[in-house]
Amino acid sequence: MKSFTEYNNELSERVVNIAQRKKQGRRMAVLAKSSAFQAKKKRTMMKVRNSTKLLVVARKQTLKTFRNRLYPDYDQMPMVQKVKADQLVMKKYGAKIDKVSKKVAMKLKSKEVERIANLKASQVEK
Repeated sequence: MKSFTEYNNELSERVVNIAQRKKQGRRMAVLAKSSAFQAKKKRTMMKVRNSTKLLVVARKQTLKTFRNRLYPDYDQMPMVQKVKADQLVMKKYGAKIDKVSKKVAMKLKSKEVERIANLKASQVEK
């Protein structure tokens, strides 16, 4: 069985064209509505994430902040412009994104226990 890091490396190396990306988006939109998927997501969020998963989350957060700083209207851009914008951001700030995401991952790791405690407290209230 593949580890999470091996699987994540394969995903980051794989190039997906626009049609495949749209197809994945439609599939996930349908899947996200199912009760089984929502229950699985809730169970997963109640567990402590390991350092590789935290690094992935931190990288996504960091990338989003850099994108929003350079392209404030990124969410309204067409897909082709988003791809171009992502390429420019990675070309210009790729090394800095890696460095900042490691710091963000450390902050997320320190707040992980608190995050789970808050989730469990909100479950008890409901």
